[in-house]
Amino acid sequence: MATLLKDLYNKKYVELLANSLQALDKTFSSKQFYADVFDTFWKEKELKARMTHLALCLHKNLTENYVQNIEILTATFAQMNYAYSLENMLFSTYVGIYGKNDFKLSMQALQAFTINSSSEFAIREFLLLYEKETLKEIQKWVSHENEHIRRLASEGCRPRLPWALSLPNFKKDPTPILEILEALKNDTSPYVRKSVANALNDISKDNPEITLLIAKRWLQEEVNESLIKHGCRTLLKSSNTDALSLFGYRAKQSLILTELIFASEVQMGQDLEFSFKLSDNHTLGHLRIEFALHLLRKNGNYNTKVFQIAQKEYNTQSIELKKSYSFKKITTRNYYTGEQAISIIVNGLVLTKFFFTLHD
Repeated sequence: MATLLKDLYNKKYVELLANSLQALDKTFSSKQFYADVFDTFWKEKELKARMTHLALCLHKNLTENYVQNIEILTATFAQMNYAYSLENMLFSTYVGIYGKNDFKLSMQALQAFTINSSSEFAIREFLLLYEKETLKEIQKWVSHENEHIRRLASEGCRPRLPWALSLPNFKKDPTPILEILEALKNDTSPYVRKSVANALNDISKDNPEITLLIAKRWLQEEVNESLIKHGCRTLLKSSNTDALSLFGYRAKQSLILTELIFASEVQMGQDLEFSFKLSDNHTLGHLRIEFALHLLRKNGNYNTKVFQIAQKEYNTQSIELKKSYSFKKITTRNYYTGEQAISIIVNGLVLTKFFFTLHD
């Protein structure tokens, strides 16, 4: 069984953290900190809740002086920096909770704590309180030599960062963050460029016209096409015709889907396999082939997820494709028994829809 994300915060990590802190601060009790962390509610807490709980326990057991605490935490972070990444986000979490009254020091701390980890959640606390001042600091980071700090500039101001506080002002009007994306669109680091794409995709959910204008201009400027396409992925998955045509995907009414084969029943934990043939009187050309999975929800409605099968230039008049989907239980998605469906979509056009039953 795969390790749950929340279990990254385990006894080994907490012991290492506690011992490191006690070595730097003689007033810090590793024994008391350990007891506070592993309270009666610990096992029920998920990843973000554990992260926040650890930050609260740090506050309880450190000094009452924020400046002194940041010095201690910075030294501790340096010791643990290369061994842990996701876990060390608790350091920036502490800043996000307790550092709002010392803006300058907190910005310095978040910059330090994002290296080999991330301060993407915590920086949003400051964007909500001190938008202009925080954006001014972020602008300094876009030219930093460290890719983690440059990435924080784009990732931290995403309007809809998953698991994080949303930024209502940027959802309504993303203009203030566009300059940051422009500065990083050709970054040498794939890690940073992916963050730029994710930010562009976030913008598309509230302001699709802005994303399309940016995408069109960046294509003309020969910005990395994969970045732009990733930034338009929500529009592409929703079959937005403007987004599809931007990348050369045009609906082909002459396209025919035949030889569809699928299982009408599938057991929970097993794979559903399906195959089909695409044909045209002419060369198939530039195709984006997807399937939309219509999953039955607990309330009887359906939730649709779109997955890519292939996207490429086809120089033949027909192709045969085979795909599978696993119904193995995972923590991020619930499956409910009953009738489900799959639609085959090519260049935004639904060619067929078939139904199957999921059993326990």
